[in-house]
Amino acid sequence: MVSSMERRRPVVVLYERIVDAIHAGTYPPGSTLPSEPRLAAELGVSRPALREALLLLQEDGLLSVRRGVGRTVADRPPRRGFEHIQPLEELIGAGAPVRVRALLRAVEEPTDFTAQHLLAAARARLRFWESLLAADGTAAALSQEWAAAEDVLETAHPAFARALDAAAGTPDAARTSMLAVLAGASRGVSLSAHSSVTATLVGQRRGEQLGRPADTPAVLITQVVRAGDTPVMAAKHMLPTGAAALPVLQSN
Repeated sequence: MVSSMERRRPVVVLYERIVDAIHAGTYPPGSTLPSEPRLAAELGVSRPALREALLLLQEDGLLSVRRGVGRTVADRPPRRGFEHIQPLEELIGAGAPVRVRALLRAVEEPTDFTAQHLLAAARARLRFWESLLAADGTAAALSQEWAAAEDVLETAHPAFARALDAAAGTPDAARTSMLAVLAGASRGVSLSAHSSVTATLVGQRRGEQLGRPADTPAVLITQVVRAGDTPVMAAKHMLPTGAAALPVLQSN
């Protein structure tokens, strides 16, 4: 698959660099950004490119302009991604019926992705679910979901571990997402989630699964759900162009 970074416009890449710097504390909330010439030099970019990125940041509420002061970072920059912990099949399609079809239900060793987002040990065994979501008979999304290792779940969210065990090998597991299982097992459990949204192409393998050409534009959502401070599930959701709408909730 062609990486999203290779296909993204330079201004979008620059936008994300500045956003990352804000979240990392390089430009703290409430602080005033350096002047355009200085900031362009710090980032190694041209002033026209920087100006365009700054305008987008202002439009999105991360920056404000104060006469005599300059560009100031918002006191509470908006968090990125869709933050509502709700199964994807309930979110897409604006209420239209969405069918989940299992492509794979397996156990696998960690990849770089799961090692990073689930903090999985090298030899851990992780449940992996790959599902195709269809709305009105059309492929709407491809989901890949990983649960944390069994010993982690037994400590952080034993009800989720039991729900996955109960679903294993049953018809229900083929008709639902892992996130739906997690949501159903989490009554009384405090969950939090963070998601990032990027533009990409579906690529050859996913294109075949979605019934789309490899160069079809798509939105890729990376989602991590935590019980307390412990990540218990990580996922990648790919929605190709023309898929059912996905409502996005942003919160401060």
